[in-house]
Amino acid sequence: MNMTIQPHFLDNYPSPAAIVDVRGHVLAANAKGAGLEAILSHQAAPEINALISQAAEQGMMLADTIILQSSKGEVILEVSVLPLENAKQLLVLTRDQTMERNLRSALVESRQRYKDLVEVSSDFCWEISEDRTFTFVSHGGALGYTTNELIGFHAEQLIINPDSFPHTPFTSQKALNNVEVWLKHKDGSTACMVMASVPLTVSADNVNAWKGARGVCRDVTMERESEAALANARHREQLLHYIVSTIRDELQPSNMLDAASAATARALGVAGCRIFRQITPGEFTIAAEYGNIDGVEGIEPELSVLTNGTDVKTILIGDWQVLAAATSYRKTVNGALTIWKAASGKAWDDDHILMIADVANQLGIANEQITNHERIVALSRTDSLTGMLNRRAFFEEELPRRVSRLLLSRKTAALFYLDMDNFKLVNDLHGHKTGDDAILFLRDMLMEFSRPGDVIARLGGDEFAMWLDGISPEVTLKRAKTLMAASKQLEQFSGTPEQPLGISVGIAMYDPSNKETLNGLVSRADEAMYAIKKDGKGGFAMAPAAGPPNA
Repeated sequence: MNMTIQPHFLDNYPSPAAIVDVRGHVLAANAKGAGLEAILSHQAAPEINALISQAAEQGMMLADTIILQSSKGEVILEVSVLPLENAKQLLVLTRDQTMERNLRSALVESRQRYKDLVEVSSDFCWEISEDRTFTFVSHGGALGYTTNELIGFHAEQLIINPDSFPHTPFTSQKALNNVEVWLKHKDGSTACMVMASVPLTVSADNVNAWKGARGVCRDVTMERESEAALANARHREQLLHYIVSTIRDELQPSNMLDAASAATARALGVAGCRIFRQITPGEFTIAAEYGNIDGVEGIEPELSVLTNGTDVKTILIGDWQVLAAATSYRKTVNGALTIWKAASGKAWDDDHILMIADVANQLGIANEQITNHERIVALSRTDSLTGMLNRRAFFEEELPRRVSRLLLSRKTAALFYLDMDNFKLVNDLHGHKTGDDAILFLRDMLMEFSRPGDVIARLGGDEFAMWLDGISPEVTLKRAKTLMAASKQLEQFSGTPEQPLGISVGIAMYDPSNKETLNGLVSRADEAMYAIKKDGKGGFAMAPAAGPPNA
């Protein structure tokens, strides 16, 4: 997608950035972009110049990782190139990943070293006698017990569910290695131990009699918890990927949140999901919902307590326990995400809390995209000076929709076509500021003249149009006379007294029974208006009724 970025917008980018032409010549750069500018100017990194050429040729964003050699070693750059202005200019963004990769390598090495050390170490050594009580425990004790506390302690009393073992490492008649056993900690918690043991025997009459055992234990509780946490994290990552992919698959911004609410409810296995957008600070409106929504009314007032970031709140509403998180963009709250399940069930677990926070972060971006889309659509439909509908929105969107409704209701309507008289003289003698004031005065007058269901548009320059729904010809005539009387106030902006500022109005009645086209309706109103112009201006004319439809 092509877009135009002003050079000063680069200043907020935290890493080197530049705007270049298709040959790689730097047109603008931010403060950190001096080095990048030098690299491009001296062709010091041909890969970057090649990436620029490819992006310009293909007309699409490209990214690559570039390795540069420097006096201090390798520098790893992540380079993204985005075409601007039909690929005549390109935005080059870089990010230094050298430290990040070095840190990652160091962390991997450190983790491996720690793992090796843990695996070759034993938390404690032990020995038990024939009566299965400890006779020796290495210095430091184990499982929260001191050495003295364990001496004489029955070993199998430490094992959780000892009956599940044919022979525990404490009582086995043969050597065992890497047996995983869950033991009871002194504080009541559990510990996962990897145990190795050998039996102690005495030979008598060619028979080996069991007299005890000795062995070592290694605590792998944290390792097992980490493995479980990693598995949960991978599961959450898969769910988040599914939700985000579902959102991105929607081309229409208005459908993004509908898809997100359904995907979130399904992925998290909850009864329902609702997504809110914040219109004004503290005021939330429902943007999308999915699932069982019975009995979850009244969530909105509770959302005001949400703050930016990873703050997640639990709210009880009727038979539901609700989990809520704020959505935000650039540290500003722009909505909320809520999920709910039966209040009689288990409390929310950590996975749900982490997931809703992650999904809320993604929805914050989606909410901002939707807001920007709505803003762009609004700008494309309105006149910048008056804030009214523009010509395209009035004729291509508003009138067809209103005519469709009238075809069902069988009611008549009126189209007023207005043109200001002697407006050019106002601009020529008093300046465009006075001309704008006159246009805004007419806008306010038309708004006061119209009803809530009517629609007004500025067609361009000094031309306006007004559509009055469900109005009869008789009432239309009265309103036209009232409008002309009120238009006398425009004379205060006149260029000269001899050529006062006023309006000429052409009016065409729309009757759904005639099956007249919109083009025909507009042409009749326009012709009526120009007839007034030719007849001396400052009046209105009702266009002749449309003829019957062709057989």
